[in-house]
Amino acid sequence: MNLEQYSAPIYEALEAFRKQRIVPFDVPGHKRGRGNPELVELLGERCLSLDVNSMKPLDNLGHPTSVIRRAEELVADAFGAAHAFLMVNGTTSSVQAMILSVCKAGDKIILPRNVHKSVINALILCGAAPVYVPAKVNDRIGIALGMAPDMVEKVMNENPDATAVFVNNPTYYGICSDLEKITELAHSHGMKVLVDEAHGTHLYFGEELPISGIKAGADLTAVSMHKSGGSLTQSSILLCGPDMDPEYVRQVINLTQTTSASYLLLSSLDISRRNLALRGRESFERVTRMAQYARDEINEIGGYYAYGRELIDGKDVFDFDETKLLVYTRDIGLTGIEVYDLLRDEYDIQIEFGDIGNILAYISIGDRQQDIERLVGALEDIKFSFSKEAEHIEVGDFIQPEMVRSPRESFYAKKEQIPVTKAAGRISGEMLMCYPPGIPILTPGELVTEEIVTYIEFAREKGCSLQGTIDSDAEKLCVLV
Repeated sequence: MNLEQYSAPIYEALEAFRKQRIVPFDVPGHKRGRGNPELVELLGERCLSLDVNSMKPLDNLGHPTSVIRRAEELVADAFGAAHAFLMVNGTTSSVQAMILSVCKAGDKIILPRNVHKSVINALILCGAAPVYVPAKVNDRIGIALGMAPDMVEKVMNENPDATAVFVNNPTYYGICSDLEKITELAHSHGMKVLVDEAHGTHLYFGEELPISGIKAGADLTAVSMHKSGGSLTQSSILLCGPDMDPEYVRQVINLTQTTSASYLLLSSLDISRRNLALRGRESFERVTRMAQYARDEINEIGGYYAYGRELIDGKDVFDFDETKLLVYTRDIGLTGIEVYDLLRDEYDIQIEFGDIGNILAYISIGDRQQDIERLVGALEDIKFSFSKEAEHIEVGDFIQPEMVRSPRESFYAKKEQIPVTKAAGRISGEMLMCYPPGIPILTPGELVTEEIVTYIEFAREKGCSLQGTIDSDAEKLCVLV
């Protein structure tokens, strides 16, 4: 362990600044909370005293030369990257910066269809065209599996002019592709490798977990430190491999990232990196044990299916993230979103998401064994108190629509708004998704089918939060004229 990992330069600079009691004639206007006592009551005087503007002693995120630069170097060292960037616009901005760093208008990028909406938004911004790798679906639980290397290579050979390959590692459902093989194939074809590790911070520190993007040789990887890494919501990092120009990447980041970076977010990244570097390995061993215990206990209840490494087949599911506690619920006659609502409304338990067939309970370094026991007990009670005859619908949890126009062209095209129920046969001009998890059901440029309409209406009936459309109720869809 590098002894310098004991340092937290942004945090230390903030503490030194706070003790100076400098009189503020800069922004933010609350002036250490004095101008907004209700905010002080909510967040505390210490928090407001650290909500400060960029200044010489505290460096500047857009062009760091001192404490922020040093903090980025420590992140790169802890994660094994050539360079790292602290991000305060969420992993959405990290994902978009990756794509904008390697793609321009007219370029092709190879990717799976089950990407987060931030990826599609990046394609709208830069004008690149998606080339999707066909994905298999697990017939029992209805989720998309990984990208099989032979299918990726086939798509590469059919699109030799593609500039990059984009990989989820892992997916929201814990599925991992053969990242090393895909990276090797991409580089042999002269393509960059971009990895969405929004749900993979722990892969850099845990034992016997799937390989991380940087270790697999990826060129850029976006890591949500605020998810499994313990930092504040909206804080993220972007990691660079050795063959990327970090100063160009920073220019791209500065196209969209705020010039008023929150030092609360920056210091949380700094402290969390130190925590993971010093204690991450033992922390994630504990998380893995808790998740496996929960899987075993939930499967003992009967009716539920808490899935794990048994899904691995070495191809479509090359590996599985054991920290993810995912449970298929449809066999007790309830959709995932119905179980999600019951857990919150009847048992005061908030889980990460529920979709048509599954729930995800996010287990991290902040969880306790008694919380796991409470969740298991609630699921057992739900089965005996609320289960009903299983309802079947002829759609899976993952639909792969046909892309007939580019996302950017379709987003800016002339459109009309019609009821979703009458949209079959039309081309979508906007995005529609259940959130969470934020994987689009439809993106701009995709053909709407009767199957998709049926799925949307079923999701609406079961209580999924449908988002992305101009219509706030998602009852109408903008389609191309």
